[in-house]
Amino acid sequence: MLDEAIQRTETLQSRMRDAGISCAVFTSESSIAYLAGFWGYLGIEFGRPTMLVVPAESPPIVITPLMESEMVAEMTWVQDIRTWEDTGQNSWGRALSGALPADPKELYIEAQDIPSIVRMYLDDRYPTVRLQDIGPVLGAQRMIKSPLEISVMKQAGQIAGAMMQAAHGSLRAGAHEYESALAVIDAGTRAAAGFLTDKGWERFVSPMIHNLQILQSGTDTSMVHRRASVKAYARFDPVYFCFCNMAQFQQYKLGFDRMFHIGDVSDAAARVQQAAIDAQQAAIAAIRPGVQAQEVAAAANAVYAERGYETGYRTGRSIGMAYLEAPELKAGDETVLRPGMTFAVDGGISIDGVTAGRIGDSIVVTETGCDYLTDYPRQLLVTEQ
Repeated sequence: MLDEAIQRTETLQSRMRDAGISCAVFTSESSIAYLAGFWGYLGIEFGRPTMLVVPAESPPIVITPLMESEMVAEMTWVQDIRTWEDTGQNSWGRALSGALPADPKELYIEAQDIPSIVRMYLDDRYPTVRLQDIGPVLGAQRMIKSPLEISVMKQAGQIAGAMMQAAHGSLRAGAHEYESALAVIDAGTRAAAGFLTDKGWERFVSPMIHNLQILQSGTDTSMVHRRASVKAYARFDPVYFCFCNMAQFQQYKLGFDRMFHIGDVSDAAARVQQAAIDAQQAAIAAIRPGVQAQEVAAAANAVYAERGYETGYRTGRSIGMAYLEAPELKAGDETVLRPGMTFAVDGGISIDGVTAGRIGDSIVVTETGCDYLTDYPRQLLVTEQ
């Protein structure tokens, strides 16, 4: 993993030189993990920024809190690690200024991801310096996944499959939503642990599956992103599981959704769910190199229109180390698909206050079409009890 992180950074520096960019500051966890090979467990939500400064012509610099520096040094390949402390003169702002050029004409930042306290510091410290966005430069590089990245994402897919199997097995009339969420966390964590060792870099990678499970049942399934509650399941209830904030491994994040029906399913609910499945399958059938992202969305939208449903915001999104990367499978996105791109591809219908139909998988674009990264039956799923 670290050897590849070195190569990614060298590629970025070459792109920066070609674009006339002398220095960039990265503040998002996904970009730092992608380039420097490490991530932490306390971050900007505690007001404690970690940053990666990448000059075009010299080695990168990590800026991290002193208390995390030992772990960071073990995880990253970057040699120049500069620490800061919460009190005294050794502040993160001072460390950042020391890592930047003495008199910059412009600085490149992650405009969409920079924490407000870092942005305010740069505005105050460098009031006449133009701040430009490095996001599109690194984003273009991250679109195409390497064989190593795809192999890790396939492992994440196996972990997600174990999570979905546990979700399915937890369902019965009278069981509670939170019990399903606990089953998902346990199964995913155990599956992730099976891919790790306690040696070298891997000993810092936690197998723990976490975040609040997105789960709705009954008439609440139309709410899309409600979290697991103490609600008990009843016969005929649809139950929707979304793992988009949980199905991840070594920072690679997948999209993976399924809907189940408790014991039986009404004809109306079955029609909605089948329409979502068919729309997703139409989108996946359209994926191949040379196709525009918006054409994939159009294939799904045609199914929705034929069945009498409104078109959703998008059919899918690019996935990787961030929850949302470029491009998106939606109207107006003319990005041409290439082998190595990875997407979460969804079928989704909401009928407010009544029911919903949902399905989602992650795929990788191949030379001839695409392969699934996630796997679970793509059909109407009805539990036995």
